[in-house]
Amino acid sequence: MILSKIFKNTLLLLAACLVLSACATKKEVTTSTDIQGQMQSDVYTGTDTVEYLADGVPDRVFFATNESILTTASRETLRAQAAWLRKNSSINIVLEGHADERGTREYNLALGERRANSAKDYLMTYGISSDRISVLSYGKERPVDGGSSPLAWSKNRRSVTVKAN
Repeated sequence: MILSKIFKNTLLLLAACLVLSACATKKEVTTSTDIQGQMQSDVYTGTDTVEYLADGVPDRVFFATNESILTTASRETLRAQAAWLRKNSSINIVLEGHADERGTREYNLALGERRANSAKDYLMTYGISSDRISVLSYGKERPVDGGSSPLAWSKNRRSVTVKAN
């Protein structure tokens, strides 16, 4: 009787350990470079959707899924924008925040605003006055790529710098 109870408890303990160890296993997500080096991780790195704020100064930066943290490439682009804006002090800009199609309208509007504000904060650290920068979120309403694929989504997760009228 006691041996049976110990055996049952041992089996339960082993089963619990197996279940818990399965939950703790982290699935390794590997994302290769798709379509001529246009994606790294889940961030778009190509140039076919990029326009230019000025000669050699890209107009947009890209973000990872559900993120508003600037990537290294995004910071480089924003530094170039800040340098151009310092030379052109009469120009005001609008930072448009965008998201991919996944998520609710409300969530994506808020995410787009966080992305645009992240770009704004970075430009301000490089001496651009907040008075010259407006923020506007379109959420998922203005996709640059209407597809439903990881590449299309990565192109749509962006902040675009445009000259204010």
